[in-house]
Amino acid sequence: MKHKIGAVLVCLSVLALSIQSSAAQGSKAEERERARKAAIAFQEIMSAPDQGIPQELIDRAHCVAVFPSVKKGGFIVGGQYGKGLISCRRAQGSWGSPAYFTIGGGSFGLQIGGQAVDLVLLIMNRSGVDGLLKDKFEIGAGASVSAGPVGRNTHVSTDVLLKSQIVSYSRSRGLFGGLELKGAVITQDKSANKEIYEQEVSAREIIVDGKVRTPTTIRVFPSALRKFSPKGISE
Repeated sequence: MKHKIGAVLVCLSVLALSIQSSAAQGSKAEERERARKAAIAFQEIMSAPDQGIPQELIDRAHCVAVFPSVKKGGFIVGGQYGKGLISCRRAQGSWGSPAYFTIGGGSFGLQIGGQAVDLVLLIMNRSGVDGLLKDKFEIGAGASVSAGPVGRNTHVSTDVLLKSQIVSYSRSRGLFGGLELKGAVITQDKSANKEIYEQEVSAREIIVDGKVRTPTTIRVFPSALRKFSPKGISE
């Protein structure tokens, strides 16, 4: 009898480990897919010759955040929620490893019903980067945010360049434009970062300190940024 009970316990342990392993693989797959969707959204936006983000802004941005397919809750006004990635530029002008973040609340505009919206945020200076690294960062509360101008070759006003910590855009059902984004809260997705980098690592260590290398499975995101931002920051 004891042998049978022992065998059952062993089987249950193996089954539990198998389930745990499958869950971890599933979660990693989700985070890889998130990086892929963010890269695609950014490339599609920038590939539209008359509707992309001005090159001058991309060249000056310290970090770029992309939240693909942000969705609005059906019964909660302002209940938008989405997941995305943020990469920051290294000293040499290349783009570093991305950190995972979530965004929720606020008013994202350009919405009809419960449709999804792609969000792109350009973090234009160091104070904007420092804000992102707080436990919860509310856009518009202590951080200046502007709806971005549209057009790859569009001249960017001095006000936008000097006064905005964050420049925001959204795309919904093919419509793309600057976004009046206020009240949205950006939070570090610690579980996703741990899943992808296979260790406890903070967003600061990832995007500012550069303490981790970008896994091959999510290089698609910084590669997409690199494709459209060959120049470094021009102060």
